[in-house]
Amino acid sequence: MAELMKNPQVMEQVQAKVRQAFKGKSMITESEVQQLDYLRLVMKETLRLHAPVPLLVPRVARQRCQLGRYEIQGNARLMVNAREICRDPTYWKNVEYFEPKRHWNSTLDFKGNNFEFIPFGAGRRACPGILFGILNLELSLAQLLFHFGWKLPNGIAPNNLDMTEAFGETTRKKTNLHEDIWTRTCTVLP
Repeated sequence: MAELMKNPQVMEQVQAKVRQAFKGKSMITESEVQQLDYLRLVMKETLRLHAPVPLLVPRVARQRCQLGRYEIQGNARLMVNAREICRDPTYWKNVEYFEPKRHWNSTLDFKGNNFEFIPFGAGRRACPGILFGILNLELSLAQLLFHFGWKLPNGIAPNNLDMTEAFGETTRKKTNLHEDIWTRTCTVLP
């Protein structure tokens, strides 16, 4: 929600797409949310910028090897920094900017098949709850965007929103996000 609050034009666009897709309905179902392509782009871009777990499960080098310009000793413990991989300018233009449309014709998925986008890890040690997490995120975000209006309080400008992250086992905003939220009235047709 913080990225959407910071980028009101993206918020307006994704809300319009969600509301258009479910016009006349009071509830969004899991099967219907699959048609929301722009919502998925917003989610991918959010996870690219804010990997939920910045450091993936440690790995151990079984034997001495060369990894790029680094020589790795046998039995060395390696940490993969998913956050920095998802922000690597080798793969991404304007890495610090929230641009959901960068994923428009992309084959990147959430499953770690592309090593430049691994918010849930990759391979055998990837998060086992990827699909569960993505489906819940899609459905929850669609519901929030469909049923509620959102804005920053007291005239706070979007570009003044503090996006500093606090790191731990998971990533979160360092400061709380405060919004004005209101219920959207909608007419349900029989």
